Amino acid sequence: MTLKDYLADKKYLIFVYSITVLFTGIMIAIGESVAVNQSNGLYVVEVSLLLFIIYLAVDFILKNKYYQRLKKISDREGLDWVNSLPAPISSEQRIYNELLQKQYLAINKKLNEYQTKGIENREFITMWVHEIKTPIAVEKLIIENSLDHPSEEVLYSIMDEIDKIEDFVQMTLFYSRTDDFAQDYLINRINLKKVVNEGIKREFSSITNKKLKLQLKNLDWQIDSDEKWLGFMVKQILDNAIKYSVTDGEISIYGEAHEAEVILIIEDEGAGIKEEDIRRVFDKNFTGSNGRKSVTATGMGLYLSQKIARKLGHRITISSDSGKGTKVIIHFPVWNDFYDV
Repeated sequence: MTLKDYLADKKYLIFVYSITVLFTGIMIAIGESVAVNQSNGLYVVEVSLLLFIIYLAVDFILKNKYYQRLKKISDREGLDWVNSLPAPISSEQRIYNELLQKQYLAINKKLNEYQTKGIENREFITMWVHEIKTPIAVEKLIIENSLDHPSEEVLYSIMDEIDKIEDFVQMTLFYSRTDDFAQDYLINRINLKKVVNEGIKREFSSITNKKLKLQLKNLDWQIDSDEKWLGFMVKQILDNAIKYSVTDGEISIYGEAHEAEVILIIEDEGAGIKEEDIRRVFDKNFTGSNGRKSVTATGMGLYLSQKIARKLGHRITISSDSGKGTKVIIHFPVWNDFYDV
């Protein structure tokens, strides 16, 4: 509130005071030629009191009218009454109106976010229930067809389907925690090779079933990250590499050190990604032309991985040549001059 606003709010009081001072001054001026007796003094007091009462009455009527309208609209349900606030009659009321409007917009924004999140959660749960039915059905079919001649290959096939169910369960857990990420991560110095090896162990049955070759090199780097969340990211990227690789294909996993970062590269020789799809691979639920051919594609793995990467201060980039393969790179910024090999 500026001085001009304050004086504008007090215009009626200033007017009454000015009239009172002027009237008193006139009476004193008259008193210089005519003796001011007691009745004249009482007359000045009475007029001053009358003007003050008139001021209070006018002020009460104006404010009471405003507050009655305010009370009437505030009895409405919800928050839409904020848009029907009566016009302010003072700078103070104008400031309160603006504060209420800002609060109303902030609350609406939060409500919209919660509603959007609720819709996303319902869509995710629907998708999850639908997707998890597939490996369960496949498992049952494998068991039924193998009762009379069980083999090691059958066991690997069952394990592969169990891994898919576990992946869906893990994805749901990580998806539910991303909004409370700040309470569920711990940055430590971790070995990149260890994280990659853990991801490979969890994908062992899938790698075996597709008879894939793995080329691992230059992975013994120390990086700053959260082991659990990074493991999830590596697992999702590796899962995609296996899923879209051809049988008897090869996946290369290696690290590189640059001036300001260490990078992890997971490269496959699979179907690749079409040029029109490459810009959207991190969008939620986007599966692309290749994903639509796969019953296990959810469009959530890369979306969650990129979201987690950004929260950890990392970055994921993808390059691909359709029909020849895909290269996914996780970038780890290096804040200190160290490369522990």
